[in-house]
Amino acid sequence: MKKKSFIYSDLSKKQLENLKEFYIKKKVESMSQQELKDYVLEIISHQINDTIDKEEEMEAWREMSDFFGEQFEMIILEIQTKYNEDKNLISTEIDHQKQRLELLERNNLNQEKKDMWDD
Repeated sequence: MKKKSFIYSDLSKKQLENLKEFYIKKKVESMSQQELKDYVLEIISHQINDTIDKEEEMEAWREMSDFFGEQFEMIILEIQTKYNEDKNLISTEIDHQKQRLELLERNNLNQEKKDMWDD
């Protein structure tokens, strides 16, 4: 007679959480120092380089800023100097965002000025 195979739905939420925690602990303990470094490099690289939208980009920016601390501005200035020819790429995007914000502000001002009793 064949043994029953378990699937995740056979466990309660708490049991599944405990299984996952146990797996994580054992997986990390089984990895060599080099495997750990390679794995962390892959995860951080994916987290920082593969941002999808502005929110993720801002999260990556904050993480880099927190890591570099007071040196962050100096590092940015060095990179800007070294790669000066790429400067226009982001400024164009910022200009579009600024234009949209100004348009939204103007629309809000126009709506606020409108008397609610005027039909």
